[in-house]
Amino acid sequence: MKKVELYTDGACSGNPGPGGFAAILFFEGNEKVISGGEKETTNNRMELMAVIEGLSSLNEPCEVELYTDSKYVQQAITLGWIEDWEKRGWKRKTGPLLNPELWQRLNELLKKHRVTARWVEGHAGVELNERADKIAVLERDKAARKETVPKSEKKEKEEPAERTEELDREIEELRAKFKELEEERERLKLKEES
Repeated sequence: MKKVELYTDGACSGNPGPGGFAAILFFEGNEKVISGGEKETTNNRMELMAVIEGLSSLNEPCEVELYTDSKYVQQAITLGWIEDWEKRGWKRKTGPLLNPELWQRLNELLKKHRVTARWVEGHAGVELNERADKIAVLERDKAARKETVPKSEKKEKEEPAERTEELDREIEELRAKFKELEEERERLKLKEES
């Protein structure tokens, strides 16, 4: 079984509000970053989405070391809460379970992969957790800027010049994000060499 490290984080403003998630996977020196966001979500949903999307990106069963700053996610995995919720029909002892569809997706992935979940303290200098946080925050901010007008309606109302300006802004944001990630990679290389 291939061994993979997975660092995840979620971010949300307002809770509920705009949110983002990030998953950074490492396998034999290779790195893969997965991220996304939603206009209206919660922090727990984003923490779960980070883990789900990270595990979903694996093409075969793997042994995964998961690092998360969400005690809720970590304990649900390590203390057997997910199995208990499944036995109760996706309910908690004290009432309804929030986000049952996400917990069900995660449960299926946990059956496919051998996952060890480790809690890391957020904003405590754990380098890859900090990096996942930065990416999740960028995704949250991007989600916050999205208009609520459905895309089909938006295209009818937008002039080509406005759409071009919007695409130019998105390209600049992606370039800035890419530059930040490149700088982070260089810092990691320098640390490894020293």
